[in-house]
Amino acid sequence: MSRSFTKIASICIVALAATVSQAAPASADGIADFYRGKQIRFIVRTATGGDYDQYTRLIARFLGRYIPGNPTFVVLNMPGGGGIVAANYMAHVAAKDGTVIGIVSSGLPLDQALGLSQQLKADMREFNWIANVVYSNQILTVWHTSKTKTLADAKTRETLIGTTGAGSGSVQYPAFYNNVLGTRFKLVTGYRSGTEIDLAMERGEVDGRGTIPLSGYMASRPTWIPERKVIALIQAGPAKEAALPDVPLILDQPVSADKRPLIEMMARASSVGRPLATTPGVPSDRVAALRTAYVQMLDDAEFKATAAKESMQIKPMSGVELTKLIAGILDAPADVRTRLKEALQPRAEYTSKAPSAKK
Repeated sequence: MSRSFTKIASICIVALAATVSQAAPASADGIADFYRGKQIRFIVRTATGGDYDQYTRLIARFLGRYIPGNPTFVVLNMPGGGGIVAANYMAHVAAKDGTVIGIVSSGLPLDQALGLSQQLKADMREFNWIANVVYSNQILTVWHTSKTKTLADAKTRETLIGTTGAGSGSVQYPAFYNNVLGTRFKLVTGYRSGTEIDLAMERGEVDGRGTIPLSGYMASRPTWIPERKVIALIQAGPAKEAALPDVPLILDQPVSADKRPLIEMMARASSVGRPLATTPGVPSDRVAALRTAYVQMLDDAEFKATAAKESMQIKPMSGVELTKLIAGILDAPADVRTRLKEALQPRAEYTSKAPSAKK
């Protein structure tokens, strides 16, 4: 991990600690009595592999050290629907006592704001947000052998893009680029996870992947960006990533004035990253304890060394800040949400099913 990145991570951790310290203190004895001897179920919205799974397993190894009562953790993979299956489970089935946590799909706040998926029954406002594990720009990438090398190329030739479920960013971003920027991405649906899409790229089944945060590739495929195994065509976020200075930024794209609010909302939604939450209805003192434990874990020398060894970036956002970010997406002006919903709808001529999904 570079010195500059370590400095950025340290600044983020200090800011996160300051935000958490403003929250109401929890009764350590009461929290310890509750969690002692218990097991926390850590839900993963994907199958094994990929950065959702990796960050979950990393956190599960260390977080229990800092929760009063020192509960143990069990990781449960619950893939399906671009993260909708896991979110619905956490909202409506899982225990509401602070013994179930999970990294929610980054695309679901926007999905809910726009009413994209009837299958989504969870309300993002009701989750108790612990922290944004890491946030970085969302990038659309293609495999190095693809004939599409630039965003301009993507506007002139059909490019096959692997995607998961309707609620995922892997569908939302390429559909948006098609409808707003004039690209010709063909969405190949039906893959169960980003890991499956990566394999499909390597096989030549698709050209690229609908979206993934830069931190995701640095965790799951740390050599792919530096060695240009994959080429990023565009990045969505508030500013360019230092590691991607030559990749076009969504906010810099030439669009008409009426489309500018749509571009800005997509950039804001890209900051959701990997949002860690516990279920609705959890007592506030337990939520505060989980937030505090998360901040304390970030300063654990073994945790930091393990994250660095596994190329997993540390760039947190507090649960308070994350709650405000998600509320801002959900409460965007109605006309912007209506027009953005239209812009995120994949056109039939630019959609097909993955070979495995046709069987």
